Amino acid sequence: MEYATESRDDTMSTPVERKPDWLKIKLTTGENFKELKNMMRDKTLHTVCEEAKCPNIHECWANRTATFMILGDICTRACRFCAVNSGLPTELDLQEPERVAEASEQMGLKHVVVTSVARDDLADGGSSIFAATIRAIRKRLPMCGVEVLIPDFLGNEESLRTVLAAKPDILNHNIETVERLSDKVRSKAKYSRTLELLARSKKIAPEIPTKASIMLGLGEEWSEILQTMDDLRAVGCNIMTIGQYLQPSVKHLKVKKYYTPEQFAELKIEGMKRGFSHVESGPLVRSSYHAHEQVKSAQQN
Repeated sequence: MEYATESRDDTMSTPVERKPDWLKIKLTTGENFKELKNMMRDKTLHTVCEEAKCPNIHECWANRTATFMILGDICTRACRFCAVNSGLPTELDLQEPERVAEASEQMGLKHVVVTSVARDDLADGGSSIFAATIRAIRKRLPMCGVEVLIPDFLGNEESLRTVLAAKPDILNHNIETVERLSDKVRSKAKYSRTLELLARSKKIAPEIPTKASIMLGLGEEWSEILQTMDDLRAVGCNIMTIGQYLQPSVKHLKVKKYYTPEQFAELKIEGMKRGFSHVESGPLVRSSYHAHEQVKSAQQN
């Protein structure tokens, strides 16, 4: 089934149309939020919650959950959907894994999500820092779940093996959009390379659940969303998250469609029919949203 929703021109001069009511965000800035923000600054840590302007930051931080972003805050890529700064990174902090582990311990986390900017300037893409971070968290919090959201490492299999050898509980790599739009939306990343990475992960460490996310509203067709689901399942992907793309600035791609909560609910049904162990689908869903619940579903599958 195809849904007709509002569309618009993709030029920078097009005014941003008003967001639907279901995209309104409740701001919560209680003590947990303030404490977590201060902790991140004290330990000179970055979070994708802040850098990517995640709409769920107030909810998640109020509940003492966050997604750490390692390897600095400057990405070597410039994807047209992403709010993270791009350029030539200068930061490589070998003590960062320990600080992430310390913060996780102080927060009393039961599930930690670790992601990063793309570091194409590094020979291993930063995979050794990912592995060190996983091990540091496990040393301090043996019972804590650890999920990693990794870049594609330009297809380097050894970098992927380095991360998997540290035994994360979930290996996440986002597909971001449908195949037809991938080259327009992403920088350097390829639709086929994402599928290849997820397939390789299953061959190298079949016991580790894999996960991928897609954002909607960039001009994709309903049938293309379903095809993306089929492509992910064909490489054994266990978990899928589906959310609404929101334009972070006038320099980024325009929103072409706003999907309704009912449409997201239907996509969750379509995903579960295809055999995903968990599908998180909603307008404000992002990759790490309710991540602790997703790992439980994957383990039970």
